[in-house]
Amino acid sequence: MIKLYATLTLSLLISFSFSQGKTKRVLFLGNSYTYVNDLPKTIADMALSTGDTLIYDSNCPGGYTLQGHSTNATSLSKIALGKWDYVVLQEQSQFPSFPINQVETDVFPYAKKLDSLIHVSSPCAQTVFYMTWGRKNGDASNCPSWPPVCTYNGMDSLLRLRYETMATTNEALLSPVGVVWKYVRTNAPLIELYQSDESHPSEAGTYAAACSFYTVFFRKDPSAITFKSTLALADGASIRNAAKTIVFDHLLQWHIGEYDPQASFTNTSISNQQIQFTNTSTNANAYLWYFGDGDSASATNPTHVYNTPGTYNAKLIASGCLISDTFTTSVTIGVTSILDDTENAIIAISPNPAHALLVINRKNAKESKYTIFDIAGRIVQEGKLLSYENTIPIENLNAGNYCIAFQNSNEATIRLPFYKTNN
Repeated sequence: MIKLYATLTLSLLISFSFSQGKTKRVLFLGNSYTYVNDLPKTIADMALSTGDTLIYDSNCPGGYTLQGHSTNATSLSKIALGKWDYVVLQEQSQFPSFPINQVETDVFPYAKKLDSLIHVSSPCAQTVFYMTWGRKNGDASNCPSWPPVCTYNGMDSLLRLRYETMATTNEALLSPVGVVWKYVRTNAPLIELYQSDESHPSEAGTYAAACSFYTVFFRKDPSAITFKSTLALADGASIRNAAKTIVFDHLLQWHIGEYDPQASFTNTSISNQQIQFTNTSTNANAYLWYFGDGDSASATNPTHVYNTPGTYNAKLIASGCLISDTFTTSVTIGVTSILDDTENAIIAISPNPAHALLVINRKNAKESKYTIFDIAGRIVQEGKLLSYENTIPIENLNAGNYCIAFQNSNEATIRLPFYKTNN
Protein backbone atom coordinates (compact mmCIF):
# COMPACT_ATOMS: atom_id res chain seq x y z
CA MET A 1 0.00 0.00 0.00
CA ILE A 2 1.34 3.45 -0.90
CA LYS A 3 1.91 5.70 2.09
CA LEU A 4 -0.21 8.82 2.55
CA TYR A 5 1.36 11.88 4.18
CA ALA A 6 -1.30 14.15 5.59
CA THR A 7 -0.99 17.85 4.95
CA LEU A 8 -2.06 20.74 7.15
CA THR A 9 -5.25 20.42 9.18
CA LEU A 10 -7.17 23.59 8.47
CA SER A 11 -10.63 24.89 9.27
CA LEU A 12 -13.71 25.65 7.20
CA LEU A 13 -13.98 28.93 5.35
CA ILE A 14 -17.19 30.54 4.18
CA SER A 15 -17.20 33.80 2.24
CA PHE A 16 -19.56 35.78 0.08
CA SER A 17 -19.01 38.53 -2.48
CA PHE A 18 -21.53 40.48 -4.49
CA SER A 19 -21.33 42.49 -7.72
CA GLN A 20 -23.20 42.96 -10.93
CA GLY A 21 -22.87 40.61 -13.88
CA LYS A 22 -23.01 36.84 -13.81
CA THR A 23 -23.49 35.21 -10.42
CA LYS A 24 -22.36 31.66 -9.72
CA ARG A 25 -22.85 29.61 -6.56
CA VAL A 26 -20.00 27.18 -5.92
CA LEU A 27 -19.22 24.61 -3.23
CA PHE A 28 -15.58 23.53 -2.80
CA LEU A 29 -14.85 20.13 -1.27
CA GLY A 30 -11.13 19.51 -1.01
CA ASN A 31 -8.19 19.93 1.35
CA SER A 32 -5.24 22.25 1.93
CA TYR A 33 -4.56 22.73 -1.81
CA THR A 34 -7.89 24.59 -1.84
CA TYR A 35 -7.55 26.15 1.61
CA VAL A 36 -3.98 27.51 1.41
CA ASN A 37 -3.95 31.13 0.19
CA ASP A 38 -7.77 31.00 0.12
CA LEU A 39 -8.37 29.81 -3.42
CA PRO A 40 -12.17 30.44 -3.34
CA LYS A 41 -11.70 34.07 -2.26
CA THR A 42 -9.04 34.58 -4.91
CA ILE A 43 -11.51 33.41 -7.57
CA ALA A 44 -14.18 35.68 -6.06
CA ASP A 45 -11.80 38.67 -6.21
CA MET A 46 -11.04 37.89 -9.85
CA ALA A 47 -14.75 37.70 -10.63
CA LEU A 48 -15.37 40.99 -8.88
CA SER A 49 -12.74 42.66 -11.05
CA THR A 50 -14.68 41.63 -14.18
CA GLY A 51 -18.13 42.56 -12.86
CA ASP A 52 -19.15 39.04 -11.85
CA THR A 53 -20.02 37.45 -8.51
CA LEU A 54 -18.87 34.21 -6.93
CA ILE A 55 -20.92 33.07 -3.93
CA TYR A 56 -19.13 30.16 -2.31
CA ASP A 57 -18.85 27.77 0.56
CA SER A 58 -16.24 25.15 1.30
CA ASN A 59 -15.11 22.26 3.45
CA CYS A 60 -11.39 21.62 3.07
CA PRO A 61 -9.76 19.80 6.01
CA GLY A 62 -6.04 19.19 5.55
CA GLY A 63 -5.13 15.98 3.74
CA TYR A 64 -8.76 15.08 3.11
CA THR A 65 -9.80 12.53 0.49
CA LEU A 66 -12.91 12.07 -1.62
CA GLN A 67 -13.66 9.01 0.47
CA GLY A 68 -13.52 11.17 3.59
CA HIS A 69 -15.89 13.75 2.06
CA SER A 70 -18.33 11.00 1.07
CA THR A 71 -19.09 10.33 4.76
CA ASN A 72 -18.23 13.70 6.30
CA ALA A 73 -21.30 15.22 7.92
CA THR A 74 -20.26 18.78 7.06
CA SER A 75 -19.61 17.99 3.41
CA LEU A 76 -22.84 16.05 3.07
CA SER A 77 -24.90 18.79 4.69
CA LYS A 78 -23.43 21.41 2.38
CA ILE A 79 -24.14 19.26 -0.66
CA ALA A 80 -27.71 18.79 0.59
CA LEU A 81 -28.27 22.56 0.75
CA GLY A 82 -28.60 22.43 -3.02
CA LYS A 83 -28.94 25.28 -5.51
CA TRP A 84 -25.27 25.06 -6.43
CA ASP A 85 -24.17 25.90 -9.95
CA TYR A 86 -20.93 23.99 -9.47
CA VAL A 87 -19.48 21.66 -6.87
CA VAL A 88 -15.68 21.30 -6.97
CA LEU A 89 -14.16 17.96 -5.96
CA GLN A 90 -10.45 17.78 -5.13
CA GLU A 91 -8.77 14.52 -4.14
CA GLN A 92 -5.79 14.29 -1.77
CA SER A 93 -2.72 15.46 -3.68
CA GLN A 94 -1.03 12.05 -4.06
CA PHE A 95 -3.91 9.58 -4.29
CA PRO A 96 -4.75 9.87 -8.01
CA SER A 97 -1.11 9.17 -8.99
CA PHE A 98 -1.03 5.84 -7.13
CA PRO A 99 -1.15 2.47 -8.95
CA ILE A 100 -4.37 2.03 -10.91
CA ASN A 101 -5.67 -0.87 -8.81
CA GLN A 102 -5.42 1.33 -5.73
CA VAL A 103 -7.05 4.28 -7.50
CA GLU A 104 -9.91 2.10 -8.72
CA THR A 105 -10.56 1.08 -5.12
CA ASP A 106 -9.80 4.24 -3.15
CA VAL A 107 -10.59 7.12 -5.54
CA PHE A 108 -12.95 6.44 -8.47
CA PRO A 109 -15.87 4.98 -6.46
CA TYR A 110 -16.00 8.01 -4.17
CA ALA A 111 -15.82 10.45 -7.08
CA LYS A 112 -18.88 8.71 -8.49
CA LYS A 113 -20.68 8.64 -5.13
CA LEU A 114 -20.15 12.36 -4.51
CA ASP A 115 -21.17 13.25 -8.06
CA SER A 116 -24.40 11.28 -7.59
CA LEU A 117 -25.17 13.01 -4.29
CA ILE A 118 -24.55 16.39 -5.87
CA HIS A 119 -27.13 15.77 -8.60
CA VAL A 120 -29.74 14.53 -6.15
CA SER A 121 -29.69 17.82 -4.23
CA SER A 122 -28.82 20.13 -7.13
CA PRO A 123 -30.13 18.56 -10.36
CA CYS A 124 -28.73 21.40 -12.44
CA ALA A 125 -25.34 21.56 -10.73
CA GLN A 126 -22.22 20.58 -12.61
CA THR A 127 -19.44 18.70 -10.86
CA VAL A 128 -15.98 20.14 -11.48
CA PHE A 129 -12.92 18.01 -10.79
CA TYR A 130 -9.92 20.00 -9.58
CA MET A 131 -6.93 18.59 -11.47
CA THR A 132 -3.94 19.23 -9.22
CA TRP A 133 -0.22 19.19 -10.11
CA GLY A 134 2.80 17.02 -9.67
CA ARG A 135 5.14 17.88 -6.82
CA LYS A 136 8.05 20.06 -7.83
CA ASN A 137 10.55 17.19 -7.94
CA GLY A 138 8.18 14.23 -7.77
CA ASP A 139 6.83 12.30 -4.81
CA ALA A 140 10.01 11.33 -2.96
CA SER A 141 8.11 9.52 -0.19
CA ASN A 142 6.50 7.03 -2.58
CA CYS A 143 9.23 6.89 -5.22
CA PRO A 144 10.92 3.72 -3.87
CA SER A 145 7.74 1.65 -4.08
CA TRP A 146 6.16 3.36 -7.11
CA PRO A 147 8.83 4.65 -9.55
CA PRO A 148 6.43 6.46 -11.95
CA VAL A 149 6.03 9.27 -9.37
CA CYS A 150 9.77 9.78 -8.86
CA THR A 151 9.75 12.86 -11.13
CA TYR A 152 7.48 15.86 -11.57
CA ASN A 153 6.57 14.79 -15.11
CA GLY A 154 5.78 11.24 -14.08
CA MET A 155 3.57 12.24 -11.17
CA ASP A 156 1.93 15.09 -13.07
CA SER A 157 1.02 12.93 -16.06
CA LEU A 158 -0.64 10.33 -13.82
CA LEU A 159 -2.64 13.00 -11.99
CA ARG A 160 -3.85 14.41 -15.30
CA LEU A 161 -4.83 10.98 -16.63
CA ARG A 162 -6.78 10.05 -13.50
CA TYR A 163 -8.61 13.38 -13.24
CA GLU A 164 -9.52 13.20 -16.93
CA THR A 165 -10.91 9.73 -16.28
CA MET A 166 -13.03 10.97 -13.37
CA ALA A 167 -14.42 13.85 -15.41
CA THR A 168 -15.22 11.71 -18.44
CA THR A 169 -16.83 8.79 -16.60
CA ASN A 170 -19.00 11.11 -14.50
CA GLU A 171 -19.88 13.47 -17.37
CA ALA A 172 -18.38 16.28 -15.32
CA LEU A 173 -16.24 19.33 -16.01
CA LEU A 174 -12.52 19.56 -15.44
CA SER A 175 -10.53 22.52 -14.16
CA PRO A 176 -7.08 21.69 -15.62
CA VAL A 177 -5.02 23.50 -13.02
CA GLY A 178 -2.17 21.02 -13.37
CA VAL A 179 -1.95 21.69 -17.10
CA VAL A 180 -1.88 25.46 -16.49
CA TRP A 181 0.92 24.94 -13.97
CA LYS A 182 2.92 22.91 -16.47
CA TYR A 183 2.51 25.65 -19.08
CA VAL A 184 3.78 28.25 -16.61
CA ARG A 185 6.70 26.02 -15.55
CA THR A 186 7.69 25.65 -19.21
CA ASN A 187 7.09 29.17 -20.49
CA ALA A 188 7.74 31.31 -17.41
CA PRO A 189 10.14 29.22 -15.30
CA LEU A 190 11.11 32.15 -13.05
CA ILE A 191 7.59 32.23 -11.58
CA GLU A 192 7.67 30.12 -8.42
CA LEU A 193 4.44 28.15 -8.14
CA TYR A 194 5.40 26.11 -5.07
CA GLN A 195 5.92 26.81 -1.41
CA SER A 196 9.16 25.59 0.15
CA ASP A 197 7.63 22.14 0.77
CA GLU A 198 7.56 21.68 -3.04
CA SER A 199 3.93 20.64 -2.79
CA HIS A 200 1.56 23.40 -1.69
CA PRO A 201 0.89 26.39 -3.93
CA SER A 202 2.62 29.71 -3.51
CA GLU A 203 0.60 32.89 -4.07
CA ALA A 204 1.44 32.52 -7.76
CA GLY A 205 0.34 28.88 -7.74
CA THR A 206 -3.00 29.76 -6.18
CA TYR A 207 -3.40 32.60 -8.68
CA ALA A 208 -2.86 30.13 -11.53
CA ALA A 209 -5.45 27.75 -10.05
CA ALA A 210 -7.90 30.63 -9.61
CA CYS A 211 -7.50 31.74 -13.24
CA SER A 212 -8.37 28.24 -14.36
CA PHE A 213 -11.47 28.07 -12.17
CA TYR A 214 -12.59 31.59 -13.12
CA THR A 215 -12.54 30.53 -16.77
CA VAL A 216 -14.47 27.32 -16.05
CA PHE A 217 -17.16 29.01 -13.94
CA PHE A 218 -17.76 32.11 -16.06
CA ARG A 219 -16.56 30.90 -19.49
CA LYS A 220 -14.75 34.17 -19.97
CA ASP A 221 -11.27 35.07 -21.16
CA PRO A 222 -9.10 35.38 -18.03
CA SER A 223 -7.07 38.06 -19.80
CA ALA A 224 -9.80 40.49 -18.70
CA ILE A 225 -9.04 39.91 -15.00
CA THR A 226 -7.58 43.00 -13.36
CA PHE A 227 -7.13 41.56 -9.86
CA LYS A 228 -3.44 40.66 -9.49
CA SER A 229 -3.22 39.56 -5.84
CA THR A 230 0.32 40.19 -4.55
CA LEU A 231 2.01 39.29 -7.83
CA ALA A 232 4.20 41.44 -10.00
CA LEU A 233 2.30 42.77 -13.01
CA ALA A 234 4.32 40.72 -15.47
CA ASP A 235 3.86 37.50 -13.50
CA GLY A 236 0.09 38.00 -13.27
CA ALA A 237 -0.11 38.65 -17.00
CA SER A 238 1.91 35.52 -17.77
CA ILE A 239 -0.34 33.35 -15.61
CA ARG A 240 -3.53 34.81 -17.09
CA ASN A 241 -2.15 34.13 -20.56
CA ALA A 242 -1.43 30.53 -19.55
CA ALA A 243 -5.03 30.07 -18.39
CA LYS A 244 -6.33 31.61 -21.61
CA THR A 245 -4.16 29.35 -23.75
CA ILE A 246 -4.89 26.15 -21.85
CA VAL A 247 -8.47 26.62 -20.66
CA PHE A 248 -10.35 29.37 -22.50
CA ASP A 249 -9.00 28.51 -25.95
CA HIS A 250 -9.94 24.83 -25.50
CA LEU A 251 -13.13 24.83 -23.43
CA LEU A 252 -14.57 21.65 -24.92
CA GLN A 253 -11.38 19.73 -24.18
CA TRP A 254 -12.26 20.17 -20.51
CA HIS A 255 -15.97 19.36 -21.18
CA ILE A 256 -17.01 22.98 -20.64
CA GLY A 257 -20.20 23.42 -22.64
CA GLU A 258 -20.27 19.78 -23.72
CA TYR A 259 -23.35 19.01 -21.65
CA ASP A 260 -25.28 22.18 -22.51
CA PRO A 261 -28.54 21.88 -24.46
CA GLN A 262 -27.98 21.50 -28.20
CA ALA A 263 -31.04 22.29 -30.31
CA SER A 264 -31.72 20.47 -33.57
CA PHE A 265 -34.63 18.96 -35.48
CA THR A 266 -35.66 17.43 -38.76
CA ASN A 267 -38.92 17.94 -40.63
CA THR A 268 -40.90 15.77 -43.00
CA SER A 269 -44.01 16.46 -45.02
CA ILE A 270 -47.15 14.59 -44.03
CA SER A 271 -49.14 16.37 -46.71
CA ASN A 272 -48.14 19.26 -48.88
CA GLN A 273 -48.79 21.82 -46.14
CA GLN A 274 -48.70 19.68 -42.98
CA ILE A 275 -45.21 19.21 -41.53
CA GLN A 276 -44.03 16.80 -38.86
CA PHE A 277 -41.17 18.22 -36.79
CA THR A 278 -38.93 15.63 -35.13
CA ASN A 279 -36.88 16.90 -32.21
CA THR A 280 -33.26 15.67 -32.20
CA SER A 281 -32.00 18.01 -29.47
CA THR A 282 -29.76 16.79 -26.65
CA ASN A 283 -29.42 17.73 -22.96
CA ALA A 284 -32.72 19.63 -22.97
CA ASN A 285 -36.09 19.13 -21.27
CA ALA A 286 -38.14 22.12 -22.44
CA TYR A 287 -38.89 23.23 -25.99
CA LEU A 288 -40.39 26.27 -27.68
CA TRP A 289 -41.16 26.19 -31.39
CA TYR A 290 -41.77 29.13 -33.71
CA PHE A 291 -43.04 27.98 -37.10
CA GLY A 292 -42.43 31.23 -38.95
CA ASP A 293 -46.10 31.94 -39.69
CA GLY A 294 -46.97 33.45 -36.31
CA ASP A 295 -47.82 30.16 -34.60
CA SER A 296 -45.80 28.50 -31.83
CA ALA A 297 -45.87 25.32 -29.75
CA SER A 298 -44.18 23.73 -26.74
CA ALA A 299 -44.63 20.06 -27.62
CA THR A 300 -41.57 17.87 -28.01
CA ASN A 301 -42.40 16.73 -31.55
CA PRO A 302 -45.15 18.96 -32.94
CA THR A 303 -47.09 18.69 -36.19
CA HIS A 304 -47.90 22.00 -37.86
CA VAL A 305 -50.14 22.99 -40.75
CA TYR A 306 -49.16 25.95 -42.92
CA ASN A 307 -52.22 27.61 -44.44
CA THR A 308 -50.42 29.49 -47.20
CA PRO A 309 -47.70 28.37 -49.60
CA GLY A 310 -44.33 30.02 -49.08
CA THR A 311 -40.96 29.65 -47.34
CA TYR A 312 -40.93 29.86 -43.54
CA ASN A 313 -38.10 29.99 -40.99
CA ALA A 314 -38.94 27.35 -38.39
CA LYS A 315 -37.10 27.84 -35.09
CA LEU A 316 -36.62 25.64 -32.02
CA ILE A 317 -35.36 26.89 -28.66
CA ALA A 318 -34.24 23.92 -26.54
CA SER A 319 -33.62 24.61 -22.84
CA GLY A 320 -32.33 22.85 -19.76
CA CYS A 321 -31.23 24.23 -16.38
CA LEU A 322 -31.61 27.87 -17.50
CA ILE A 323 -29.34 27.31 -20.52
CA SER A 324 -30.84 27.39 -24.01
CA ASP A 325 -29.79 26.83 -27.59
CA THR A 326 -31.53 27.77 -30.85
CA PHE A 327 -31.75 25.98 -34.18
CA THR A 328 -33.45 27.45 -37.27
CA THR A 329 -34.10 26.04 -40.73
CA SER A 330 -36.32 26.97 -43.66
CA VAL A 331 -39.47 25.07 -44.63
CA THR A 332 -40.93 25.52 -48.09
CA ILE A 333 -44.67 24.98 -48.59
CA GLY A 334 -46.18 24.82 -52.07
CA VAL A 335 -49.47 23.94 -53.75
CA THR A 336 -49.95 20.16 -54.07
CA SER A 337 -49.36 19.38 -57.72
CA ILE A 338 -47.78 17.06 -60.23
CA LEU A 339 -46.64 17.50 -63.80
CA ASP A 340 -48.76 15.33 -66.10
CA ASP A 341 -46.41 14.74 -69.04
CA THR A 342 -49.06 12.97 -71.12
CA GLU A 343 -51.20 16.09 -71.09
CA ASN A 344 -48.31 18.55 -70.79
CA ALA A 345 -50.10 20.25 -67.91
CA ILE A 346 -49.99 20.76 -64.15
CA ILE A 347 -52.67 18.96 -62.18
CA ALA A 348 -53.08 20.59 -58.77
CA ILE A 349 -55.37 20.76 -55.77
CA SER A 350 -55.92 23.77 -53.51
CA PRO A 351 -56.17 24.93 -50.85
CA ASN A 352 -54.10 22.45 -48.88
CA PRO A 353 -54.98 22.13 -46.03
CA ALA A 354 -58.65 22.49 -46.97
CA HIS A 355 -61.75 22.96 -44.84
CA ALA A 356 -65.04 22.86 -46.75
CA LEU A 357 -64.06 22.78 -50.42
CA LEU A 358 -61.28 21.16 -52.43
CA VAL A 359 -60.46 22.63 -55.85
CA ILE A 360 -59.03 20.39 -58.58
CA ASN A 361 -57.43 22.13 -61.55
CA ARG A 362 -56.94 20.08 -64.70
CA LYS A 363 -56.26 21.00 -68.32
CA ASN A 364 -57.46 19.19 -71.43
CA ALA A 365 -58.87 16.43 -69.23
CA LYS A 366 -61.87 14.22 -69.84
CA GLU A 367 -64.58 13.61 -67.32
CA SER A 368 -63.53 10.96 -64.82
CA LYS A 369 -64.43 9.43 -61.51
CA TYR A 370 -62.59 10.48 -58.35
CA THR A 371 -62.13 8.55 -55.12
CA ILE A 372 -61.00 9.93 -51.74
CA PHE A 373 -59.19 7.55 -49.37
CA ASP A 374 -58.40 8.11 -45.71
CA ILE A 375 -55.00 7.39 -44.15
CA ALA A 376 -56.00 3.73 -43.60
CA GLY A 377 -56.83 3.30 -47.31
CA ARG A 378 -60.60 3.24 -46.82
CA ILE A 379 -62.84 4.89 -49.43
CA VAL A 380 -64.61 7.82 -47.73
CA GLN A 381 -66.01 9.73 -50.73
CA GLU A 382 -66.52 9.31 -54.47
CA GLY A 383 -67.73 11.57 -57.28
CA LYS A 384 -67.20 12.83 -60.82
CA LEU A 385 -64.62 15.28 -62.15
CA LEU A 386 -65.26 17.53 -65.12
CA SER A 387 -62.63 19.16 -67.32
CA TYR A 388 -60.67 22.14 -66.00
CA GLU A 389 -61.65 23.37 -62.52
CA ASN A 390 -63.72 21.24 -60.17
CA THR A 391 -64.95 22.12 -56.70
CA ILE A 392 -65.46 19.15 -54.38
CA PRO A 393 -67.30 19.56 -51.05
CA ILE A 394 -65.43 17.90 -48.17
CA GLU A 395 -67.08 19.46 -45.12
CA ASN A 396 -68.38 16.04 -44.04
CA LEU A 397 -64.89 14.56 -43.75
CA ASN A 398 -63.18 14.40 -40.39
CA ALA A 399 -59.93 16.32 -39.92
CA GLY A 400 -56.94 14.31 -41.06
CA ASN A 401 -54.83 13.14 -43.98
CA TYR A 402 -56.44 11.97 -47.21
CA CYS A 403 -55.59 11.11 -50.81
CA ILE A 404 -57.72 11.85 -53.86
CA ALA A 405 -57.31 9.56 -56.88
CA PHE A 406 -58.60 9.95 -60.44
CA GLN A 407 -57.56 9.18 -64.02
CA ASN A 408 -56.08 11.48 -66.61
CA SER A 409 -56.91 11.45 -70.32
CA ASN A 410 -54.74 8.39 -70.93
CA GLU A 411 -56.43 6.54 -68.09
CA ALA A 412 -53.32 6.79 -65.90
CA THR A 413 -54.17 7.10 -62.21
CA ILE A 414 -53.26 10.37 -60.51
CA ARG A 415 -53.00 10.46 -56.69
CA LEU A 416 -52.66 13.71 -54.71
CA PRO A 417 -52.49 13.97 -50.88
CA PHE A 418 -54.28 16.67 -48.92
CA TYR A 419 -55.13 17.54 -45.34
CA LYS A 420 -58.65 18.31 -44.07
CA THR A 421 -58.96 20.80 -41.21
CA ASN A 422 -61.88 21.50 -38.88
CA ASN A 423 -61.79 25.23 -39.45
